[in-house]
Amino acid sequence: PHKPCPAPAPRLSRRAMKHALTVTREQDFAAWYQEVIAEAEMAEESGVRGCMVIKPWGYGIWERIQHLMDARIKAAGVQNCYFPLFIPLSYFAKEAEHVEGFAKEMAVVTHHRLIGDGKGGLVPDPEAKLEEPLIVRPTSETVIGQAMGRWVQSWRDLPLLTNQWANVVRWEMRTRMFLRTSEFLWQEGHTAHADRDDAMQETLRALEMYRDHAENDLAMPVMAGEKPENERFPGAVATYSIEAMMQDGKALQAGTSHYLGTGFAEAAGIRYQDREGGQQLCHTTSWGVSTRLIGGVIMTHGDDDGLRVPPRIAPHQIVILPMLREDDGDAALLAYCEELRAALASQTVLGEPARVLLDKRAGKATQKRWGWVKKGVPLILEIGGRDAAGGQVSAVRRDRLYREDGKVNFVGEARDAFVARAAAELEDIQRSLHAEATGRRDAQIVRDVNDLAGLEAHFAESKRYPGWVELGWSRPTGDELEQVVTKLKALKLTIRNTPMDGAPVSGQCPFTGKPAVERIFVARAY
Repeated sequence: PHKPCPAPAPRLSRRAMKHALTVTREQDFAAWYQEVIAEAEMAEESGVRGCMVIKPWGYGIWERIQHLMDARIKAAGVQNCYFPLFIPLSYFAKEAEHVEGFAKEMAVVTHHRLIGDGKGGLVPDPEAKLEEPLIVRPTSETVIGQAMGRWVQSWRDLPLLTNQWANVVRWEMRTRMFLRTSEFLWQEGHTAHADRDDAMQETLRALEMYRDHAENDLAMPVMAGEKPENERFPGAVATYSIEAMMQDGKALQAGTSHYLGTGFAEAAGIRYQDREGGQQLCHTTSWGVSTRLIGGVIMTHGDDDGLRVPPRIAPHQIVILPMLREDDGDAALLAYCEELRAALASQTVLGEPARVLLDKRAGKATQKRWGWVKKGVPLILEIGGRDAAGGQVSAVRRDRLYREDGKVNFVGEARDAFVARAAAELEDIQRSLHAEATGRRDAQIVRDVNDLAGLEAHFAESKRYPGWVELGWSRPTGDELEQVVTKLKALKLTIRNTPMDGAPVSGQCPFTGKPAVERIFVARAY
């Protein structure tokens, strides 16, 4: 019989040491997640339900994600644009299936002015009612489709490849910072093509771009694959996703890419004159990732001392903490630390100049150290007067924070030697985080469940850290698929995707009894 997947464990038990956070992953994963965000100073409540203030460290991580992703987008020949925050309701009315998918989440603007209510408050002015309600952008297919209908005239205008970095609003009932908020930041690519093959090539190119970004920039292993029919983007012909496993065994949809066929083009009038002079509908795509990636990074790499940020996306890869004594020796210590900062900043790390901060704030070095530990800086250096006099540094890797005895694992070495190997150390941290997350994910994928009873038993026995179950799948559609979805919903499970790794499949689908034609991952999800 299958066994419950193991829970993620800290390096040492709490009897051996005291962690920086008050709650561990093992005790309460949801509370741990919220504490990491608070203690790492990533975000805070805004006063508007479901909306957050992203603080400098959290936004700095988003800027790094944005920088790396934007370079990938532009390398594919996609150009950035910007489209309005407000979209006329009539644009959505042209695409009924699309509207139905978002209708319950739409924020609607109906008035353009407020007036006093005579009681010291403000109310909408009845005389300022808009002729047509405006939708606060939940996604931009409709408004971008209208623009594409104007921009595309001939086959010479294709493919049309656009992207925008923006905020969107979806009025969520149950919110959680970064993972599901009423307002979030994202990029959304929208492209138009002459035929299906070219559009599908772009859809899968974007999917691979997301997979590579997650694996190599975020050190977050993912499974790329196609979503089942019931999980498609509203109005899409096919939807693909990257799925990541969090430390509690749940799945996180970390990015999506959609082949939209010609449905959106027909609604928006996106047509082109072909080489023979005829009129043809364009095939369109859309694809996006959001600040949800930050939630994924937290739950993939965080530990009981806070966040651990992969070096590629760390706003500061190295932080230098001078142990100031507020006496005459501080000037010499700061001068030494500044020389060290400059030497490290001149190094190339993962293809870019090293990002190094000299933290000269007043306060005890140990207190500042734990602040940076909770933020997850990859390398932390503490430099005292003796280090400066002897040309030494004392460094700790965030991914190897403790020694076996539970003490912080600071390693002393000559300054020049440390500077020479700092880039290699950061590259090793990037690899180490990815390897750790991959090993944990692979250990929590179960492949010996062969029927619905076994699936139910697995998730009943493994309530806390259930991992994923990989099953054979006959690719049912319509009512047959709905029956499967209903059964899974009763178990609080969802189909994540069909992996595109090409591994062979055999046997029967446990849901339909028909021969399996592909494999699927079933999991609890965020």
